[in-house]
Amino acid sequence: MCVTAVESRPAGVIGTSQSPSNRPFGARVKAFVALTKPRIIELLLITTVPVMFLAEQGVPDLTLVFVTCLGGYLSAGGANALNMWYDRDIDALMERTSQRPLVTGMVSPRECLAFGITLAVVSTLLFGFAVNWLSAWLSLGALLFYVVVYTMILKRRTSQNIVWGGIAGCLPVLIGWSSVTNSMSWAPIVLFLVMFFWTPPHYWPLSMRVKEDYARVGVPMLPVIASNKVVARQIVVYSWVMVAVSLLLQPLGYTGWFYTAVALATGGWWLWEAHGLQNRAKAEATGGKLKEMRLFHWSITYVSLLFVAVAVDPFLR
Repeated sequence: MCVTAVESRPAGVIGTSQSPSNRPFGARVKAFVALTKPRIIELLLITTVPVMFLAEQGVPDLTLVFVTCLGGYLSAGGANALNMWYDRDIDALMERTSQRPLVTGMVSPRECLAFGITLAVVSTLLFGFAVNWLSAWLSLGALLFYVVVYTMILKRRTSQNIVWGGIAGCLPVLIGWSSVTNSMSWAPIVLFLVMFFWTPPHYWPLSMRVKEDYARVGVPMLPVIASNKVVARQIVVYSWVMVAVSLLLQPLGYTGWFYTAVALATGGWWLWEAHGLQNRAKAEATGGKLKEMRLFHWSITYVSLLFVAVAVDPFLR
């Protein structure tokens, strides 16, 4: 799953590394934190913790919640650092990534690689010994899938990169459930599928905005190789499937009226925005008139509200 802030700064040139004396300690600490992409991890935790409430059908053990969140942060942070290590060549050429620590030289490639591997090892051991080994293997699987399958294999080769690569961002849902139950069930699988179908229509609007960046470095995001009409049509298809899947929890007996009401209201608004984007694309709107970022920003609100409803619903049944 990828939630990315759009930056408007001059593209950097990789190799502008700074000498140790020119890298203040405080700035270095901030740079290592930036390697973990905290804003992305916030959303991953928003999908993890509510599922723990659903699995417990109430308030889960708060120590377990803390350890799961810590392990999740370290695991996702390690994956993000390794992603930046591998993508440092194209990050230097893309405007929105030109100030990342490896591009500016605040962190060296060797330091980034060691940092990412260390976080991966620590997070796996933390999950294994403090939570359970099912959660540990799921966490490690998510990390490896994001780094190897998405970053190294899919991202630069296919327009379906974010579709299948987004699986890594869906796994925190399974981890939240397994942390409480040490097992799997249909509820986390349904929510996994919600996140799977959420990821493309979440990320493609952003890709539409910054497609020149991706085109410059040869990354074939769908908006780079297809027209806005085609992309918008795909967004609508994925959106309808996502909303339909989100409504399966009540018939399966895992949630009640509150979650269903929130899923219907937020899903209805999502579909309104998705069809609005499609209509503007059909009318060949460009630039600011396309308003593609409206759906991008709403997508973050949608998933936050939906998973808050997941956490609250057990208390209203």
